[in-house]
Amino acid sequence: MNVPFHQGIQGEIDAMEAKGTLKSFQHLQAPMSAHTRMEGRGEVLVMSSNNYLGLASEPEVVEAGKRALDEYGAGTASVRFICGTFTIHRELEEELARFFGTERALSYVACWNANTGLIPTISGPEDVLICDELNHASLIDGVRLASKTPRAIYRHADMDHLADLLEEHATARRKIVVTDGVFSMEGDLAPLDRLVELCEQHGAISLVDDSHGTGVVGPTGRGTAEHFGVQDRVDIYTSTLGKALGGAAGGFVASSAAVIGLLEQASRPQIFSNALPPTVSASSLQALRMLARDPGRVQELQRKVEVCRAMLRERGYDVNDHPSAIIPIMIGDTAKAIAASAALLAQGVFVTGFGFPVVPEGTARIRVQVSYAHTEDDFVRFMDALDAVLRG
Repeated sequence: MNVPFHQGIQGEIDAMEAKGTLKSFQHLQAPMSAHTRMEGRGEVLVMSSNNYLGLASEPEVVEAGKRALDEYGAGTASVRFICGTFTIHRELEEELARFFGTERALSYVACWNANTGLIPTISGPEDVLICDELNHASLIDGVRLASKTPRAIYRHADMDHLADLLEEHATARRKIVVTDGVFSMEGDLAPLDRLVELCEQHGAISLVDDSHGTGVVGPTGRGTAEHFGVQDRVDIYTSTLGKALGGAAGGFVASSAAVIGLLEQASRPQIFSNALPPTVSASSLQALRMLARDPGRVQELQRKVEVCRAMLRERGYDVNDHPSAIIPIMIGDTAKAIAASAALLAQGVFVTGFGFPVVPEGTARIRVQVSYAHTEDDFVRFMDALDAVLRG
């Protein structure tokens, strides 16, 4: 064992702890919902989960996963093109394509894999990747893996700057504009109406990761593009199955048959990774069918988001006015945000503090995420605890 190496790594961790920026992991002993049971703390109110539609513990979703375990076994034990694709994978991908209005869809074990498998596959040295400066880390890493492709960064949601960059790279073979739909730390939406218009004007390709928009934004939960009325004009969607759609794991790309066909042949995470476990595929499929059948759950989530924002404003908090379910409470200092999160947990409220390097220095925040499973009493309990921690 190389003792100096391991001691050096431990020194880095000790430095994080000394600064008050060391992350800790809490262990849950019950299903994810608005309330769950945490090891060593008992019942807690969860205000920072991606379980937007409350489907992670929905009996129909859970039961679908159980049936798939009996029908298909624990997993594929192989990558997909060898002998690792089950019929449940095809059913899920067909339903995803129908839901997003695309020709085809392809599932991955995570949206991280979808993004890092997609971007290097569709771009090369003669192309350009034009990216929002606040894109999710998985999009950033996907762009980094496309190491031979030139890239440009536009100011967050600044469509004038994007237009300038599209003009600057007018001679590129493929101009691929890469953006989140809902930005996970801010809760704001990319202006997809204007972005898609610019892509059409400049012969560019729109690539939208809507992981925090799927099941949350738009009249029927079809995401940010539906919210702006441009669902049929986006070239490529990526998103997750691990948030609103059942909350287990998995991601996907939805696009033309040509794009999906190329990914099946050349996307490295697709070729060299096992398929989604059948339990996850089946539970995600059930969640998707429930959403497609009855968007009322989405509309109720959206109502609760507005109620939560209004209640926070009544208490004097400066909160955003975006249609996502993400409401950041700005703190500023990373150590203070993490300390506030710990103090809230001591009062039985589980909400995560985020700081550098997840967000820029000086912009640390507590990120509140509203779920369909929350009640107004939950909001009161959370805000009482928040007042005690930040103002007490």
